[in-house]
Amino acid sequence: MSTQIQMAERFLALHRQQQPLLLPNPWDLGSAKLLAWLGFSALATTSGGFAATVGRLDGKVRRDEALAHAAAIVEATDLPVSADLENGFADHPAGVAETVHLAAGAGLAGCSVEDFTGSPGDPIYEPSLASERVTAAAEVAASGPIRLVLTARAENYLHGRPDLADTIARLQAYQEAGADVLYAPGLTDLADIRQVVTSVDCPVNVLALPGGPTISELAEVGVRRVSVGSAFAFAALGALVEAATELREQGTYGFGALSAVGRAAVREAFAG
Repeated sequence: MSTQIQMAERFLALHRQQQPLLLPNPWDLGSAKLLAWLGFSALATTSGGFAATVGRLDGKVRRDEALAHAAAIVEATDLPVSADLENGFADHPAGVAETVHLAAGAGLAGCSVEDFTGSPGDPIYEPSLASERVTAAAEVAASGPIRLVLTARAENYLHGRPDLADTIARLQAYQEAGADVLYAPGLTDLADIRQVVTSVDCPVNVLALPGGPTISELAEVGVRRVSVGSAFAFAALGALVEAATELREQGTYGFGALSAVGRAAVREAFAG
């Protein structure tokens, strides 16, 4: 139990450095071990990446599966791990609180809860309910003998609602509700990101996206954490698709060079 508390404290401290915490998202035990071997300081699960490993789309994994996966990632390394808990696998605050309570038993250092409803027709919880959900999560995350670093996510920009004012208002409300870290995935304009950072007091996480600001640019505007979501997982699957397509359609083996890089890394990373 003390180790878990220490991990949470270590994880939160990583958000107070001068440079942003680079938080990669492994999708299985092997990728977690590789990322730890490569020198990252913490890890976070990815709902989309994990769902792909069991042949499903993002949002189609059950709570028990996500928590078991998170616990396995925790066991894979000695790094702090934060879990992507999607919308808490519940609409109502009590259900979100129960999910965070269960997550606390998985050895995690942190977790995230988003305000995406899962319904394409009405994708974002209305503000008061969204804040109540964060309050419920924060009460569990900050109480009892186990401490979790809670990240609250405003999902507007991922679901066709590019409303910066509403996004900032939501993040401010989530801060007041007790979140430790704030996250609005989908933002790519540096001026918008700067406005988010200066509008809140908690550390801000940014999702790394093609065409978005570089790490150094994000550092200059005060971003404290950068994650990749499912990008690494799908990059790996993209390499598989390209290799398999080359073999089937061209009958050649150009993928051997990349395979050699992976094989060498695995031999070294998994040797212990």
